[in-house]
Amino acid sequence: MPQGLEEGDYYYSEEGYLVFTKQFHLKRGHCCQNGCKHCPYGFDKKTGRFKK
Repeated sequence: MPQGLEEGDYYYSEEGYLVFTKQFHLKRGHCCQNGCKHCPYGFDKKTGRFKK
């Protein structure tokens, strides 16, 4: 397990990438505006805006 992360904060994709989950993003407490796959804040990287 990567340092500082808890079970449920991430998983590995089929390609071997580390993917952060909604749980991780909520614990972090803010949106990084990188268009994360599991963003709970509703940021749309294509438009640069937050969805309601």
